[in-house]
Amino acid sequence: MDRRSLITRSGLAGIMAAGVSPAVRGQTRVRWRLASSFPQSLDTLYGAAEVFAQKVRQLSGGRFDVRVHPAGESLAAFDVVDAVQAGTLDAAHTAPHFFFGKDETFAIGGAIPFGLNSRQMSAWTYGGNGLALMREFYAHYRLVHFPCGNTGAQMGGWMRQPISRLADLKGLKFRIGGLAGKVIERLGAMPQNTPGGEIYRALETGALDAAEWIGPYDDHRLAFHQVAPHYHYPGWWKGGLQLDLYIHHKAFAALSSEYKAIVEAASAHAHVITQAKYDAKNPSALKHLVAAGARLRPFPPDVMAEAFKQSMALCDEIAARNPHWKKVYTDYARFRADQNRWFRFTEATFDRYMQSRKL
Repeated sequence: MDRRSLITRSGLAGIMAAGVSPAVRGQTRVRWRLASSFPQSLDTLYGAAEVFAQKVRQLSGGRFDVRVHPAGESLAAFDVVDAVQAGTLDAAHTAPHFFFGKDETFAIGGAIPFGLNSRQMSAWTYGGNGLALMREFYAHYRLVHFPCGNTGAQMGGWMRQPISRLADLKGLKFRIGGLAGKVIERLGAMPQNTPGGEIYRALETGALDAAEWIGPYDDHRLAFHQVAPHYHYPGWWKGGLQLDLYIHHKAFAALSSEYKAIVEAASAHAHVITQAKYDAKNPSALKHLVAAGARLRPFPPDVMAEAFKQSMALCDEIAARNPHWKKVYTDYARFRADQNRWFRFTEATFDRYMQSRKL
């Protein structure tokens, strides 16, 4: 059956059943190399890039092939953006805050201390000015970005000794990166930017006193509870970490309009799937951790209060010296204020009630 006959007899349903649109059938073949900042063992975090790649292949009928390389295979975790920026790599999947050393504004694209939760971040990105503002910023680095996953709110990390008061943070060797590390430093701790694969050994030997990673599902796989049993919450520095797909601007511009639409659709698909997987897997993982000896502990009120105070001060200080940050953060902060007013009457009130019930 030729294309015209397919369209005439089957309409859109027939085209979708065929697995690829007529417009895409005529496209040239494209192959991209995509580097992840995450090891393959973290199947949900690293898996977001694989979900993206699989959907691209499916929607293009195999003509657009994205090969995903885990951290360390071709590039170190923190080198992927440099490679995309230089054009030696087509794309990367990573956490934007890893690259705040280039410009603090990168962190806003992922998560900042006491920032938006995952739903609010998606709302700012797709329903507010977030996508346009971050695209404008990333253009300075020859990058085009698409949201590609969210971990949801994270845990506060693993401690060899419990944090019972603000003073307990003094001198603590804490694996934590990005702007959160700057805040932790103001609280008296010593931030360390240790790669994920080295955290367990560093905790075991005492090279680290504490470490944050993501949440129960990934933390259980890395077995941090065996060497640092005190599991604190919440991860006030990552209320909803958004992961990004970064693409070299020329690689994206070279795509046809159909392939560009496929990239957009596939990244949105991976964005939703990744968060759904975390929300589905974290509850049972937390049960397993507690059964294995993890001791859940909230951060004490004085830690939360001082962390909030220092976080807000840091954001204002950056705005005073970084025009990129100021432009994006001004809009972000205004959106955050409106969202929190709204959520206070709806989501938060409903959630508090439901969580107080025994179901």
